[in-house]
Amino acid sequence: MSTGLDTGKTGCLSDLLPMDPAAETEKIVAALRGQLRDMRKRGLVLGLSGGVDSSVSVALAVRAVGPKKVLCLFMPEDDSDPASLRLGRHVAETFGCEAVIEDIGPALQAMGCYERRDEFIRQLVPEYGPGWASKIVIANSLTEEEGYNISSLVVQDPDGQQTKLRMPSSVYLGIVAATNMKQRTRKQIEYYHADRLNFAVLGTPNRLEYDQGFFVKNGDGAADVKPIAHLYKSQVYELAAYLGVPDEVTSRPPTTDTYTLEQTQEEFYFSLPYDRMDICLFGLNNGLSAEQVGEIAGLTADQVRHVWADIDAKRRATRYLHLGPKLADPVPEISA
Repeated sequence: MSTGLDTGKTGCLSDLLPMDPAAETEKIVAALRGQLRDMRKRGLVLGLSGGVDSSVSVALAVRAVGPKKVLCLFMPEDDSDPASLRLGRHVAETFGCEAVIEDIGPALQAMGCYERRDEFIRQLVPEYGPGWASKIVIANSLTEEEGYNISSLVVQDPDGQQTKLRMPSSVYLGIVAATNMKQRTRKQIEYYHADRLNFAVLGTPNRLEYDQGFFVKNGDGAADVKPIAHLYKSQVYELAAYLGVPDEVTSRPPTTDTYTLEQTQEEFYFSLPYDRMDICLFGLNNGLSAEQVGEIAGLTADQVRHVWADIDAKRRATRYLHLGPKLADPVPEISA
């Protein structure tokens, strides 16, 4: 999705936050080993999507416990891009891990995931059905006339013609509620295998996703350990190069692989490429001026302020995703 920005050479996060990949790897590996000892777990299970985050997580897990104690799960469904499974297999082979395919499409069909989603889409496009495809896109947060966090539905008819439609909140929430079944079903499968092996479930969010609430509660947000949640996406790519993640994975644009139309994370949620989002997030977190951040990210100071406002809005809206269940009265004998 075009952002309308200058696409010339800009700075990068490493200009602001240099990282020693070897030292960072050892720190994460040591943390994983200690966490597994504390939980009395033998190994690690994770869903492997063929993306850079899960691929780096596999490499770190193998360094922590060895390939025989890491189980990778491929969990395709009816809308999945076949490239995800192919790349996931390549990563598992690269790091020597056991991998299992669990097709969750039949389970999602049985729960009505696809039909529930399509029923909400048909409130806007009555003819939507077989041969059609769709996705949700977010407005560019830098474009003032679009405003903040306004999502639209894009549908494609069987002839390939695309139409973009503004959604009422009920349609948006209904579509998202139905598609969230995918992440929650995958997590159920991960915990099945973790329980039978006495392994821990490894979650794969990077700092940008973790900070901005780009995960489903009790879906991909559920895990026992999240070893890269402190790393900006740009740093994940640095680790990928150091750890030997295949080039085909690192050159693939970050994707949600959730909707029937191809969809990047940028157009679905962040509205800016991850490298510029990282710089803006780092600048906000560390008290840099909008002018300083803009110079490095290739943005104007006003554009940086728009991005910061969007970051703060997402933090407020998604804070509940990080919270555990609320109790009516504390149970002092039990602490998190």
